[in-house]
Amino acid sequence: MKIKFLFITLLLSSIVSLAQEVVELKTTASNLIVIKLMFRNGSISDPKGKEGLTELTASLITEGGTKDLTSTQIKDKVYPWAAEFGSSVDKEVSVFTFIVHKDFLTPFYEIVKGLMLTPSFTEEDFKRVKSNQQNYVDQVIRSSSDEEYSKKALEDFLFKGTNYQHMVEGTSEGVKNITLDDVKNHYKNYFTRGNVMIGIAGNYTPEFLNTLKADVNQLSNTAVVLPLAGKAAMPDGIQVEIVAKDNALGSAIFTGFPMDITRSNDEFAALMVANSWLGEHRKSYSHLYQKIREARSMNYGDYSYIEWYDNGGSNMLPVTGVPRWSNYFSIWIRPVQTAKGLKAQYPELGKINVGHAHFALRMAIHEMDKLINDGMTKEDFELTRTFLRSYCKLYAQTPQKQLGFLMDSKFYGRKNYLSELDALLAKVTLDDVNNAMKKYWQTKNMCVTIVTDKTEAEPLAKSLKSNLASPMSYSNVLKSALPKEVLEEDKSIENYPLNVKSVSIVNSADTFR
Repeated sequence: MKIKFLFITLLLSSIVSLAQEVVELKTTASNLIVIKLMFRNGSISDPKGKEGLTELTASLITEGGTKDLTSTQIKDKVYPWAAEFGSSVDKEVSVFTFIVHKDFLTPFYEIVKGLMLTPSFTEEDFKRVKSNQQNYVDQVIRSSSDEEYSKKALEDFLFKGTNYQHMVEGTSEGVKNITLDDVKNHYKNYFTRGNVMIGIAGNYTPEFLNTLKADVNQLSNTAVVLPLAGKAAMPDGIQVEIVAKDNALGSAIFTGFPMDITRSNDEFAALMVANSWLGEHRKSYSHLYQKIREARSMNYGDYSYIEWYDNGGSNMLPVTGVPRWSNYFSIWIRPVQTAKGLKAQYPELGKINVGHAHFALRMAIHEMDKLINDGMTKEDFELTRTFLRSYCKLYAQTPQKQLGFLMDSKFYGRKNYLSELDALLAKVTLDDVNNAMKKYWQTKNMCVTIVTDKTEAEPLAKSLKSNLASPMSYSNVLKSALPKEVLEEDKSIENYPLNVKSVSIVNSADTFR
């Protein structure tokens, strides 16, 4: 009886409440009206064998037509209004965003209502949108950016066996299996009135907000039972997966480990300080950047993260609409040169077998170890905290971003994350930061993905498996210009012990199947 009662309790707790949740951002000075609809329905809701269904459903809603208008007619109508709309799907949420000048709100809203309440879901639109998604999982992810590829491959590796494993866009076989009826049923069963948070910003009227709430209430009233977010198991030692592909220009590296903390926890602010000093995204002052790129000219940059950072190759500031309960730490080492590339450029390096990947990984882990063990200095702490308190104020420079952060705050059980974060940073101490690192960070158990050229895969795997020395390979010109202390430090790094327990090689064509 106790087991049965527990099961019923858990089931009821996972059924989304039908109470309507609204986040308002009244900005009387703005000429824009922003509407956001956040559904607690992300790629973790994809049925097994149909991975990518949530993404395809959301895309078809905003890229298809309505019962009254085709997708082409919609584009023609919104163009003169300079209106914007689209969808984004992540692991746990799907967000629809609509932006228009207040002068055109009335006609634009009719289109918004049509897309959300009466999407046409035609066979023609379905085939077009599905074809684009299939092309992404089959081709684009493997060929457009090895950096994004290694990041998605890390999640696939780290979350293996969970509903977090597959890309939001799905798998090759999963997308193939999706039918139009699957999309229609997923829309009815998951994009529901009891599973949505309404967000609105701008100089809107109370009457319009009431209309919006009433219309959203016309969505399906199906009671949604949401799956729990998959949790990554802590790796046993350092586990490396090398993805071998033809004609890779370098070795793109992502490494990470599960971390049991999110923005909902006040200690997150202390970790932000440590992470900013170690590897703030796209910032040249950060430590990893200075050690790997600046001092050694190995790549274009090196960064660290304490939560998912969406599309870091394009976004200089964090985006909204990607809140997650299953979190992990990661380091992004932008592509370093392979032996093939180095030998082609520098005759003096003709005898090397492995490029810079092993050394770069050792350098990053060595510097993180040093930070965890020694802690930040008082001076570095004060400077970094001061920087962060200013920098975080740049996160939300538009009503759209401000609204997005407010809605994400609700996801984490907070009221206003950015203002609360500033208050937390104001009172955080050096001891708080150093203790948080010791509590949440480590380097002995990590997953590592390396996307590299096929010629590099086997020699690199052997070097990692055997913990071979990985001397840094410089051209003669560069080596002659380097300070003595850099070359001496290289000697200590090239043999730095890594707790490598397993190394596997995967053919690029076999990923995300």
